[in-house]
Amino acid sequence: MVHDGGWRGVGRRGAAWKSAMAGVAVVALVAAVGCGKFNQLKGAKSFKAANTAYQQQDYKQAAELYEQTLASDAEHFPAAYFFLGNCYDNMWKPSKKGDAQNDKLLENAAKNYAQAAEKLRGATDPQLKLTGTRALQYLVLIYGTDKLNDPGQAEPILQKMITADPSDPANYFQLATLYENAGVPDEAERVFMMAKQAKPNDPVVYTTLAAYYNRQGQFDKTIAALEERASKDPNNPEAYHTIASYYWDEASKDTKLRDNEKKDYVLKGIKAADRALSIKNDYGDAMVFKGLLLRQQALLEKDPKIQQQLLKDANDLRDKAEDIRKKKASGVGN
Repeated sequence: MVHDGGWRGVGRRGAAWKSAMAGVAVVALVAAVGCGKFNQLKGAKSFKAANTAYQQQDYKQAAELYEQTLASDAEHFPAAYFFLGNCYDNMWKPSKKGDAQNDKLLENAAKNYAQAAEKLRGATDPQLKLTGTRALQYLVLIYGTDKLNDPGQAEPILQKMITADPSDPANYFQLATLYENAGVPDEAERVFMMAKQAKPNDPVVYTTLAAYYNRQGQFDKTIAALEERASKDPNNPEAYHTIASYYWDEASKDTKLRDNEKKDYVLKGIKAADRALSIKNDYGDAMVFKGLLLRQQALLEKDPKIQQQLLKDANDLRDKAEDIRKKKASGVGN
């Protein structure tokens, strides 16, 4: 090793040698910068070509070009990891699930989605930040039952996404669905409730929770979730129409219900439809479902006169809804 004191002892020849070495270092630095710039330009060119192929859905060609981009300059084009993963994802064929070569595409997709999420973590550019989020979401889907079927890999990713953005209900929905598909309904319900707490005024939280309860055969909880949604937005006719549609579906399709239970649901459904129509009197969909509920009620009535009146009312609503549809289609009244 050459110490500072050694420089002072070598005289003018030593000073000249030191100057020459400094010159070599400068030349090497310039060469390195030049090489880096060349690689960046090369990466930019292949990234542009890859994007063109991607937009044309030529995923095989795009994947090759994204690979070239990352080989040239991964530092300046981190989004290429996401698009490369998505190319492999799109190249995978569900009909060939189980084929080693085909399934390898999913493994490559997962690897690149994970790389994208890592590289884009902390990105300040809104588009890059969104791409990083998408990478995690797509990675979760890769581990879903219809693809790699490895929910254990997806769970920690979703937990991380929830921690990073606890206000986004979509992440809770995905984790809850993961638990539901894994046969752990208590955990699924717990996470759905967390979504409700995270965004209590979002109607999608309640309709998603209601759909979950309906799949679980818990109709009382289904209606409770929908009614809570309606209470948050009492002037929204769609909220009450949705309640009516669930009552009709349950009354007409649940064969385990006794007639008195069916009638109770039908009457509650009609009440919800009437509430929707009181808010928006030309709400065609609410008219249609009220008509369906009236027909269901007619099937449960013993008195022929009452049956005929219910069917007449149902036909009138059907005709009125059709007339409204035609007027809107023709632009009349808009």
